[in-house]
Formats: sequence, structure tokens, C-alpha cells
Amino acid sequence: MKKQFAFLAVGCLAVGLMAALGSAQKDKAARPSPAAKASCTLADGKTVTVDYFSPRAKGRKVYGGLVPYGDVWRAGANEATTFSTTADLMVGGSHVPAGSYTIFTIPNKDKWTLIISKKTGEWGIPYPGADSDFARVDMKASGLPAAVENFTIAFDKSAGGCTLRMDWETTRASVDISGM
Repeated sequence: MKKQFAFLAVGCLAVGLMAALGSAQKDKAARPSPAAKASCTLADGKTVTVDYFSPRAKGRKVYGGLVPYGDVWRAGANEATTFSTTADLMVGGSHVPAGSYTIFTIPNKDKWTLIISKKTGEWGIPYPGADSDFARVDMKASGLPAAVENFTIAFDKSAGGCTLRMDWETTRASVDISGM
């Protein structure tokens, strides 16, 4: 009898856990800022991947409004934006070893700063602080010819690797990445 009860209890627990996980997956898919991914394959076959959540402008003033100039921003929505690489890289002149990181930005009108944080696994805010920074890298800021509704992180292939770009509203921030 005890074995049957234990088996029944474990079965109920397993069903409950599966239902909770299924519900969590539905919740992520139904969010107003859906999950997105960008990746670049370097010449040696190694990869750089960014996982993020893509907020929508929805008619709001983004930079200088929703995202204040000069403040640390999580570069997306929801959970922290992750930056993973299977190769040692040069990111805008800074050496970044293979591994997983969290990225933040400091947007300004003419120049952005990319923050590569050693701390991982946290929610997107609050920023864990400068003591967790691995590197701070200058990003080029430029205008876009038309407004972009969905915040987008993407990679463009280049001769030496790829360019990471972040597009939203009428702004593009970018930084060159190359293998070592």
C-alpha cells in the first residue's frame, strides 16, 4: 500500500511539474517582448550567440524617453541579454575569452557603451554594478533611414569576423567582433 501511495505521489508530482513547465513556456511565447536570438559563425567555425527579448516601440519615444540617455540599459526586455562565445574574441578592441556573459548598454546620442558583465543568470535589471564588468567597449551610434518597431540584435558578416548591431526606433549601435 505504501509503495502504491509513493508511486501515485511521484506520478502526481511529475504531472504537476510538466504542467508548470508547459505553462512557463507558453508564458514566454505570449509575452509582449518575445524571445529572439542572433548568431555569427566565425571563420574557424566557432560561434557568437546573443539571446535576448525584443521589446516593441508601440508609439513610444524610445531613446531619450523609455530608455534614458546615459543610464545603463539591459539591451532588451525581461530576462538579461546573454552573450556566449565558443572562441576568444576581440570585441571593439577588448579581449573577451570564450564563455558566457550578460550584456548591457549605456545609450547616448552619438556614442554607446557596451558593457560585458561576468555575472550571468540574473533578471535583466537591476544592473549588477561595475565590479561585475568584464569590459566596457565603445559602440558606434548612427541613424537608420526608417524607424524600426521591434528592438533587434543582429550580426553582419565582415572580413575579420562580424559586426554586432542593435537597431530600434531610428538608431543603430554597432561594434566589430573578430576571432583571435
